[in-house]
Amino acid sequence: MREEVLFTVDTPYRPSLPVKGWYFGAHGQKSLAVMGALRGNEIQQMYICAKLIQELERAEREGLLSPYCGILAIPCANQFSMNVGRRFWAADNTDINRMFPGYDKGETTQRIAAHLFAALQGYQYGVHLTSFYLPGDHLPHVRMMETGYQRVEEARAFGLPYVLLRTPHSYDTTTLNYNWQIWSTQAFSLYTTSTDCIDEAAAQLATESVLRFLSSKGLCRVAPPPVEERPRFFRENCLHNVLSAAGGLLLCRRQPGDRVKAGEVLGEILDPCTCGHLEALRADCDGRVFFCHRAQLIDGHEVAFRVLPEEEAEPQGRWR
Repeated sequence: MREEVLFTVDTPYRPSLPVKGWYFGAHGQKSLAVMGALRGNEIQQMYICAKLIQELERAEREGLLSPYCGILAIPCANQFSMNVGRRFWAADNTDINRMFPGYDKGETTQRIAAHLFAALQGYQYGVHLTSFYLPGDHLPHVRMMETGYQRVEEARAFGLPYVLLRTPHSYDTTTLNYNWQIWSTQAFSLYTTSTDCIDEAAAQLATESVLRFLSSKGLCRVAPPPVEERPRFFRENCLHNVLSAAGGLLLCRRQPGDRVKAGEVLGEILDPCTCGHLEALRADCDGRVFFCHRAQLIDGHEVAFRVLPEEEAEPQGRWR
């Protein structure tokens, strides 16, 4: 294991912050790069990457890594925002994951993205441990961008229950996942059930999924627990959004993973001053809750739940 300072970030009124990477395996090999937290509230994502570093250090010490394996893990690139409790870059509220491939003479987040991409570029595979733009919890899944360069069948190797394929919008073209694929890295975004707090079980599941991926590619001989169910594939536009009509206090009655029937109450919105009932949020199809809004205050016309109809999730191997 080699710990290196990839670059430093100047911050106002504070010492410069180093962004560190941990390397494993053979020098010069570029098999897998793992990016942890890019946002200041991605505590879970940083924790997963740290657990992965711990597991890889043990595997390397015990001689379980392939001699042709080279792995880079970066737990966090936004310590400044994390220190002050802000999701985006604290000085100007910009999102590092909307700045790739970066510009080394631009604004601070553009320069951070440029330095990161220089370190992450050229790897055969890339895994981004990331969070959703809406505050909420997901079913664990692997997400890929439909850039024309993706090989969706590769996502089966993680052993997670769902694989989501997203058709990119214009604002997706500046994300790490999209640019990785454009520059010939097979990129995967890995989502777990929490962001700003640690979920031990979900973190263990995510760590095991990355080790399972490495094992399936012959890069590591660590043997995670076997997968009990086959991954199911679907496109993001298959998800049914349940929107709030009124703003207020959100009380969730269902959680990610719960099976629901059409018409079933998923949550309620209450008046924040009187607790008067404003709205019942109901499923519009039979399926499984895939996403649940986590903040207890919600605005009107906001995504409160996302439901995956059972018939939309297809067995693995449909897309080849």
